[in-house]
Amino acid sequence: MNHAHIKEALQGIADIDKDVAAVLNNIGYPEPRIRPAGFETFLNTIVSQQISLKAAETIWGRVCSLMPKVDAGNLLALPDTALREAGMSQRKMEYAQGLANAIMQGSFDPEALRTMSDQDAITAITNLRGFGRWSAEIYLMFSLRREDIFPADDLILLTSLQKLKHLPERPTPKKARDMIAHWSPWRSAGSLLLWHIHHQ
Repeated sequence: MNHAHIKEALQGIADIDKDVAAVLNNIGYPEPRIRPAGFETFLNTIVSQQISLKAAETIWGRVCSLMPKVDAGNLLALPDTALREAGMSQRKMEYAQGLANAIMQGSFDPEALRTMSDQDAITAITNLRGFGRWSAEIYLMFSLRREDIFPADDLILLTSLQKLKHLPERPTPKKARDMIAHWSPWRSAGSLLLWHIHHQ
């Protein structure tokens, strides 16, 4: 989603949600978030799990420097010791190698995700070890640029929704999905706005 698309989608939400209309007047529109589709982004997701952004960037730089090109075949050619010395844990190495093997063996095809429905693509990704629903939804939003995704397990989104809707406590993921159901078919733009609220 580019700037124009985000603005159009959020205007569509604002027309049916006075709280969104009010916050847009106060803080403006969020920036696009775009990531490339494919193996490299999936591998980066594994590397970045449960560590700080700074640590993730350092380890990611080391992992990339081990390969002439970041792809499944080159990752599988690396000895475990090289990945360990780059800073990857044993579990993350297993996830990364599992991802690469799935691609090489044809049981997972990142390109095929483009033509799948949202739910089928989420299922294909979460069938991989190391990828939960949140990771799959983020990939659909930022890499496949799907327009109607709401990663309800994201704590920042839930906290920002609490603030937006003036709630006494943070909603559960299920409650949050129900509360923003009327944002469809623009829920990805709505999610971007909620992250934008957090950073104000």
